[in-house]
Amino acid sequence: MPFIKIKSGGIWGIDGYEIDVEVDVSPGLPSFNIVGLPDVAIRESKERVRSAIKNLGFQMPQKKITVNLSPSNIKKQGTMYDLPVAVGILALSGHIPKKVLRDYIFLGELSLDGKINRVNGVLPVVISLSRLGYKRFVIPTANAVEGAVVEEAEIIGVSSLGEVVDFLTGRRELLPSQIDLDSYFQKQEDLDIDLGEVLGQSLAKRALEICAAGAHNMSMIGTPGSGKSMIARRIVTILPPLEFEEALEVSRIYSVAGKLDGELVTSRPFRAPHHTASEAAIIGGGSIPQPGEISLAHRGVLFLDELPEFPRKTLEVLRQPIEDGYINISRAQGRVQFPARFTLITAQNPCPCGNLGNPYKECTCTPAQIKAYNSKISQPIKDRIDIRVWVDPVEKEDLVKNKKGETSAEVRERVKRAFEIQKERFRDSDTDFNGRMTNQEVERYCIAMLEEGARKLLESAVDKFKLSGRGYFRVLKVARTIADLEESEPILSHHLAQALQLRSADKDIL
Repeated sequence: MPFIKIKSGGIWGIDGYEIDVEVDVSPGLPSFNIVGLPDVAIRESKERVRSAIKNLGFQMPQKKITVNLSPSNIKKQGTMYDLPVAVGILALSGHIPKKVLRDYIFLGELSLDGKINRVNGVLPVVISLSRLGYKRFVIPTANAVEGAVVEEAEIIGVSSLGEVVDFLTGRRELLPSQIDLDSYFQKQEDLDIDLGEVLGQSLAKRALEICAAGAHNMSMIGTPGSGKSMIARRIVTILPPLEFEEALEVSRIYSVAGKLDGELVTSRPFRAPHHTASEAAIIGGGSIPQPGEISLAHRGVLFLDELPEFPRKTLEVLRQPIEDGYINISRAQGRVQFPARFTLITAQNPCPCGNLGNPYKECTCTPAQIKAYNSKISQPIKDRIDIRVWVDPVEKEDLVKNKKGETSAEVRERVKRAFEIQKERFRDSDTDFNGRMTNQEVERYCIAMLEEGARKLLESAVDKFKLSGRGYFRVLKVARTIADLEESEPILSHHLAQALQLRSADKDIL
């Protein structure tokens, strides 16, 4: 029968699903049609397939070729169907035995000369289809490492269509790709930046340590050149690497976005979109939704420099993912949920000219201009920021004496210990860090752990700083992290005092 069904996979959000690539060759005028809601890249695949088969030395059937991507009611995208379409045509032409094809899932893009190129979304497809019972995958060699991290899957990496034909006909043996996950996660990425390079700025660096240890959102406000961006970018040097399950989750997002360069993401992401980036680029979107910057920052850090320059509408959309850890994007075909559990760090000038509070330069802005500039950030966004730090220009003494302070390695050890304390604390909960505790957890791990002096300090601070309900709970979360960094079970007065200092150290600007 001139019909065959090849198994492949598709992507919706960051999840894979099963696709049947149905290939039919029938008498009629020579033609090649692909149906089943393909996008432009898929429709163009017929030219890639035709050239690859010809350059392999085989003849295309001079008949009517119809390819259907089932289920046909879901829009397909990408170039991963080139390989299954070519394999189906070669099987119907008698060059590949049909019976061996039912055991494999095929994914891959073809070059005109028959080489197989890497494709996006292999990891989520392998994960999802493995759970459905499929165990053997033929994928591009460039994607073999990301596929091999799924232990229950047998990954056959191929570099050309000819290699696939030889493998399926038994003329060549290809061993499944393997990866040593233990040694893979022991690799520590070498960074060319260090927290010790930051001169002075002891309060800002302490705030960064607390931010990293408890996943607390942080805002830095100060004059241009005071080191805000420099400090923010060094958070990656004090964050411990991702654990395996976290790395798998982050890598799925990067695989879908086409940003996974053949290896798993093991370091916590740091994303810093420019303020001119579109809302879709930051939040995610498209006719077939793709992850945006907030999802690419999942389990890591999203850094927004020059915060007031971002469109207010874009900032307001951040409110839900900051609280919930995910973003919902709705389209006619359905709703996609992308993970977006990130730590937010922002930086901004105090006024349009940037010199408000600068001891060395005079501010030229009017009170109305300063108010208008800072009112671009709504109060609900401000309330979601746990730590607020005013970053003054570096003192002349620190510059002259080259006063650097602790290295990233020294700070990272304290952050690691705080991570372990929180891991044990939340082992039976969906919460991962202090910054994301529920109100019930705050009562259990913060309020119940307040030492008497800290309790009295908190009561007076509520009146003095006029803390909102959200602000009250966020101060307690920061105090909990400060106590964890000192490996203290109770929250003492100086823990709470520092948390309050970091909540109010903005000179009434934020």
